[in-house]
Amino acid sequence: MSTVSYHISNLLDKMTSTDKDFRFMATNDLMVELQKDSIKLDEDSERKVVAMLLKLLEDKNGEVQNLAVKCLAPLVSKVKDYQVETMVDTLCSNMLSDKEQLRDISSMGLKTVIAELPPSSSGLTLTASVCKKITSQLIGAMGKQEDVTIQLEALDILSDMLERLSGALVSFHPSLLSSLLGQLTSPRLAVRKRSILALGHLVPCCSPALFTHLTEHLLAQLAQAPPPSTSTTRTYIQCLATVSRQGGHRVGEHLEKVVPMVMRFCTVEDDELRESCFQALEAFLHRCPKEMSPHVAKVMQLCLRYLSYDPNYNYDAEEDLEDSMEQDGEEDPESDDEYSDDDDMSWKVRRSSVKCLEVLISTRRDLLLDLYTTVCPALLARFREREENVRVDIFTAFVALLRQTRHPPGLVTSDPREDPTLAMLRKQVPVVMKALHRQLREKSMKTRQGCFCLLTELSTVLPGGLAEHIPTLIPGIIFSLTDKSTSSNMRMDALAFLSVLLLSHPPEVFHPHMPLLLPPVVLCVDDPFYKITSEALLVTQQLVTVLRPLGPGAAAFDAKPYVKEVFSGTLRRLKATDIDQEVKERAISCMGYIVCHLGDQLGAELQPTLLIFLERLKNEITRLTAVKALMLVASSPLKVDLRPILGEAMPILASFLRKNQRALRLGTLSGLRVLVSGYGSCLTAPLLEPLLLELPALLEESDMHVAQECMTLLSSLASSCPPALPLIAASVLPGVVRLVHSPLLQGGALAAIQDLLRALVLSKASGLGYTPLLQLLTGPLLTPHRTPETDLIHRQSYYSVAKCVAALSAACPKEAQSMVSSLIRQVKDPQAPEPARMLSLLCLGEVGRCVSLGGHKELQGVLMEALSSPSEEVKWAASSALGNVCVGSLEDYLPFLLQEISSQPRRQYLLLHALKEVISAGATASLTSHVEAIWTLLAKNCECPEEGTRNVVAECLGKLTMVSPAQLLPRLKKQLAAGSPLARSTVVSAVKFTIVDQPVPIDTLLRDCIGDFLKTLQDKDINVRRVALVMFNSAAHNKPGLIRELLGSVLPHLYSETQIRKDLIREVEMGPFKHTVDDGLDVRKAAFECMYTLLDSCLDRLDLLIFLDHVEEGLKDHYDIRMLTFLMLARMSSLCPDAVVQRLDRLVEPLKATCTTKVKAGSVKQEFEKQEELRRSAMRAVAALLTIPEVEKSPAMADFANQIRSNAEMASIFDSILGDPSSSAVENMDIS
Repeated sequence: MSTVSYHISNLLDKMTSTDKDFRFMATNDLMVELQKDSIKLDEDSERKVVAMLLKLLEDKNGEVQNLAVKCLAPLVSKVKDYQVETMVDTLCSNMLSDKEQLRDISSMGLKTVIAELPPSSSGLTLTASVCKKITSQLIGAMGKQEDVTIQLEALDILSDMLERLSGALVSFHPSLLSSLLGQLTSPRLAVRKRSILALGHLVPCCSPALFTHLTEHLLAQLAQAPPPSTSTTRTYIQCLATVSRQGGHRVGEHLEKVVPMVMRFCTVEDDELRESCFQALEAFLHRCPKEMSPHVAKVMQLCLRYLSYDPNYNYDAEEDLEDSMEQDGEEDPESDDEYSDDDDMSWKVRRSSVKCLEVLISTRRDLLLDLYTTVCPALLARFREREENVRVDIFTAFVALLRQTRHPPGLVTSDPREDPTLAMLRKQVPVVMKALHRQLREKSMKTRQGCFCLLTELSTVLPGGLAEHIPTLIPGIIFSLTDKSTSSNMRMDALAFLSVLLLSHPPEVFHPHMPLLLPPVVLCVDDPFYKITSEALLVTQQLVTVLRPLGPGAAAFDAKPYVKEVFSGTLRRLKATDIDQEVKERAISCMGYIVCHLGDQLGAELQPTLLIFLERLKNEITRLTAVKALMLVASSPLKVDLRPILGEAMPILASFLRKNQRALRLGTLSGLRVLVSGYGSCLTAPLLEPLLLELPALLEESDMHVAQECMTLLSSLASSCPPALPLIAASVLPGVVRLVHSPLLQGGALAAIQDLLRALVLSKASGLGYTPLLQLLTGPLLTPHRTPETDLIHRQSYYSVAKCVAALSAACPKEAQSMVSSLIRQVKDPQAPEPARMLSLLCLGEVGRCVSLGGHKELQGVLMEALSSPSEEVKWAASSALGNVCVGSLEDYLPFLLQEISSQPRRQYLLLHALKEVISAGATASLTSHVEAIWTLLAKNCECPEEGTRNVVAECLGKLTMVSPAQLLPRLKKQLAAGSPLARSTVVSAVKFTIVDQPVPIDTLLRDCIGDFLKTLQDKDINVRRVALVMFNSAAHNKPGLIRELLGSVLPHLYSETQIRKDLIREVEMGPFKHTVDDGLDVRKAAFECMYTLLDSCLDRLDLLIFLDHVEEGLKDHYDIRMLTFLMLARMSSLCPDAVVQRLDRLVEPLKATCTTKVKAGSVKQEFEKQEELRRSAMRAVAALLTIPEVEKSPAMADFANQIRSNAEMASIFDSILGDPSSSAVENMDIS
């Protein structure tokens, strides 16, 4: 006998002891053993353990029984299947016992076993066989009408099984449905309620036929004449609500019959029945918003009618009493004793109607104007509701209305007209404030919390909208902060609201109230609860900026009387070391703001405070916050004297630059930049040396953001600290030059290097003049002979070097002229290597952009000759140079450039690129006089047969239109009507280039006419339609506000382009092979890219079910489109899971087809790779779908998941996707 078996045998012997303590200890020891992963029982031990535990369920001692039940959980996974079945058989038999205690303990045992069974999707047969055994016995137990206890236990267990393991019970669904429907007429309310719960768990997995049978049965029962009793009717309507919540979209097809019937029962004089009706309507609105559209108006009307349904209370009398009290200036001593009537159930009707309204508001943003007209006044009128729970729900509904009023992202902001909903809300603000005025001082905390939640949202939606009502709000805020009976949560809500209020309103509106507002906030800073302290410190920080705003044009206010109070309260927290980390950080930050805004009024307290900052700088936990606080103080216009701590702080800050914490490095670099700018004259070479020794290691292309911040700091050092220049030249400059030659350098980092070089050359320090710096930059590239080193330098680096040379030349224009002559000679030299000529051309262009080169007469000829070079790179460099030189010498070069474009058709493409540089430069004023000439030239080339040339013409047209939108946009529109298909495609492409992600003057004009350009989606020419889709995608990505209102008319044409058209598919013979070409593929791809973009920018304007119909078609399309639709499906799983669940059964099939398709054995390697990538993308979509809770209840999805797990190859791919952190977030794809 093994050791384990022997030990178990001993325990089993002790369990037969007459001493209950022995039995208890032995059972406890057995549970500990069973919980060990390593334990393995032989067959005999399994049988004995199972028999003993089942026997102990009948033990006379309750504690032993409970332990025996707990042992069943680990035992399920440790014994063979037939032993589990033995356990289940015995437990089911015991459930029908006459002994109540045995029945109860056996029910607990069954629930324990069910909870431990593996999910049915894992494919184990154990779950299926056990479920079948239990179900057949439970159905029998439910029929025992004489014993309600057995019925209730059976229904409980059945609910648990259906919730977890419904997939294993598919064969029992019809009999279960029949049994449960019979229980709905039980005389016992508890039985009916549990039957409804079980039916709810059955609904997600049952077949469509069974679902229809269930719904029709409920409708038939409700339609009986005479109608069933009120109690039974309520049960059927509650069942409909539960079915809707669990079945969701499946109820949609029956709503045409269901909704009128439910609304009819609202008129029955029974408050609890009305409550059930509103709960059902709420479920319908939430789960089937589209199908409820025809009924929304009637539902809204019904909700508004019963929102004020309170037949037993006279609100007018209460209002008169309030008015008289306000006139008398006294409070009614009995005002807190609210009206109470235990038999009054009308509050349930009001609460259910307002919850129904809340869902209606949340799901129908398209009705926002109507909601403000009808619902908003009704909700405001009910703020005086006497029942606290209902009142809080009314506040919640109003908050939902406010949230719907927020602007969707991407709306065009240059519109001078205010959103009509915001205008309506603004008019209602006085009514809101009047209604909330008394509520803010009520003793009920739930009411006050509801008020603060509402006001917080209102301040967010209407920044500055409460300015006139600040005097009304302040007493309520102070009351919640100072009232001794106020809970911690209440104080935190009041502080959170005050924080939002301070941020969203101008400082001057708070100045008159500072004597009242400041003391309670400072008092909260000393609160023993750390969360209140933290929130109070944040509010204090904002109050400091209100006390003394530092911006230009800030209102004058005498902050002196409040400085001591604010400072001492914050200082106590700043000095404390035994406090929460969050409080420490907030105290440092708050004190930083105090010194920044009020430092000149702290007197002798300033230096000790700065020394505390220094101490916090040395602490690893608080150092980052201390760096930010010091940066804030250093940037203060009050010029706070930091010299006493600079000597010690600089080496500490320098040491932070070698730490691994990236946020600390970035914060330190920003802080050092501010310190150097403000206190550069105080920094000596010994202080700067440790800092400059750390900087070279940060000049790496692996982290361009850190390198950029480092460069900005170096620019400040070069400008403000002359002692730093020799050290920069010796240790840092080589790293800067190395970075200039990096192919990754661009944008902000490149601009920072240009600033640094400019600062260095202007310093006129030894070794940092124009010529040495120029040699450093261009030396490795301008060699007379081609070398391996120059070949290794990436071509992108030449553009960076040229921009840096231009920065030096702009700072030293005199020296630049001789350098330009040298560059011209280099370009003309036929012996010069290609890289040297290319760099010379690029440098000429960049220098010519910022310094006029009109005096160099030979330059035009040199650039035109370079355009004919056999080297493509030299030609492109010449094109870029010509455009840039033209920008700097517009009057000298633009007429020449336009003439060359007209007369040189072979060079036209390169010359148009040069013209594009000129138009893109943004010199609107200087271009105005040339607009007509440029427009005429471009209009002539709109119909160029070469697509590349047309694309450049389109970009030039678009950017030129932005120079003079009022003049040129109508011309574009006119050109659209008159032109050929090629001209139309050019014009539509031009419109795309007028849509940028920043607000520009053309936006307002474009909004009025973009609909005309979008009509090209119906053009007969397929290329015009493709270009129109690209333009539409750009608008949806960069300026959704331009197209939001047009989606109703545009979407049908967009969707029509997603269809596969057989007339566009043709066969091409390639030798002995026939190849299929789909001319419609590019258009379809463009259409699906538009759909993907709309998901992010205009989700609320999409009919998601129609949208999903086209996604479903895309899942069966070409490789590129399938890859895109898999991404869309994953995105939709997080954005709109309810809609995805409605189409789930139809989406699973194409996903399954992709995952199971095999590539033919003789296919090329690329086909295998494409199929593998398709499969991985499909699996990512499946993984995203499985994050939706309701998805697992779908039989089709459960089967597919089971298929993936049972196939080793698919399971391996799926597990790798789940384990990849980048797959957890749906990848975003820029397709603009």
